[in-house]
Order: sequence, then structure tokens, then C-alpha cells
Amino acid sequence: MNTTVSEHEGTEHEHAEHEHPSDWAYVKIALILAVITAVEVFTYFESVFDWGSFLIPSLLIMMVVKFWLVATWFMHLKFDNPIFSKMFVGGLLLAVGVYVAALAAFEFWA
Repeated sequence: MNTTVSEHEGTEHEHAEHEHPSDWAYVKIALILAVITAVEVFTYFESVFDWGSFLIPSLLIMMVVKFWLVATWFMHLKFDNPIFSKMFVGGLLLAVGVYVAALAAFEFWA
């Protein structure tokens, strides 16, 4: 009979366990994302309201909120090492910066 003890048996886990949110929490986040997406589509297609210069900033804000919700909840960055969150925020800032620079290059703001 083999009496060797496994390497991890009887030792504490190296990574702290976290309590996963309930399924209902994920459903609520999905509903919030659906509402934000509906508002984005509404702002683009609805010509009743004149969004004017508020259109692009409002769409950018909704984009950032949706990115943050997806990254923190569905990609579990909320429970991971903070370095991963910093990497995603860095990528988000870079993407928004490139988008704003492209709009400025085409003189969109004028």
C-alpha cells in the first residue's frame, strides 16, 4: 500500500478562496448590460432627441461602463490579482485614447 502523502494534502491553499457570487448576481449584471446596450442603440438610431456634442461622450461613457462590468464580473477580475485589473484598465485607456485621437485626426470635434 502506498503511504505517501500528496504534496498539497494537509496544507493550506496558496491562493485564498473567494466566495463566488450567486447566479442571480450574474443575471442582474447581464440585465444591466442589456439596458445599457439598449440605450446605446437608442442614442444612435433615435433622431427625436438632438444629442449634439453629447452623443460621442455619452457613448464612450457607456462603453467604459460595459467594459468594466464585463471585465470585473464575467472575467472574474474582481476576484483576481489586482495586476490583471490594472492591465485591463491600461488597455481600456489606450483604446479610448486611440479612438479620441482618430476622431481628432478627422476633425470630428470641429
